[in-house]
Amino acid sequence: MTHAQLVKLAESWLRSRRCHVVLSEQTASSGEVPDVIGWRRDCRSIVIECKVSRADFYADQRKSVRLNAQLAMGSERYYFTPKQMIRSDELPPGWGLLEASHKEVVRSVHSRPRSQRSEAGLMAEMELLLASLRRVEVRIEPQTITDFLKWKNRMAEYNGGQLPQGLVPPEQELLS
Repeated sequence: MTHAQLVKLAESWLRSRRCHVVLSEQTASSGEVPDVIGWRRDCRSIVIECKVSRADFYADQRKSVRLNAQLAMGSERYYFTPKQMIRSDELPPGWGLLEASHKEVVRSVHSRPRSQRSEAGLMAEMELLLASLRRVEVRIEPQTITDFLKWKNRMAEYNGGQLPQGLVPPEQELLS
């Protein structure tokens, strides 16, 4: 399996676990670039690090956010590898293991007695979310994210600039 294939599987797995917002390989200045991170409605976050070789797994252990777990993102943290690449006893404390075989997640071993996310980790997650939203805003300029997200504006855009019959434009709502 390739790293890209594992990332796609991880994204799907997070969505199947009720993560409504899922990002992959996004950067922010916090220093951590999770392969995949997702957030559930209760704001619980799940980080998945995809590794295709033992060397990559061991190199990950030397990252500053692994050496100082208080800086790391994720209420829950998993490594995702091809089947039987690493053993569960090789995992850092609190980390889970997901394994892939034939393009599906076939096994998960996890230990999550409590949330692992610290305040610094939460701030790193917020920074990542804000950086991602800013990237979206740059792509939709001159419109703002707020205007883009308003459903009436989207309806008008999808209908060639015209609101569907019976809808009042936002600027006329106050006059009604």
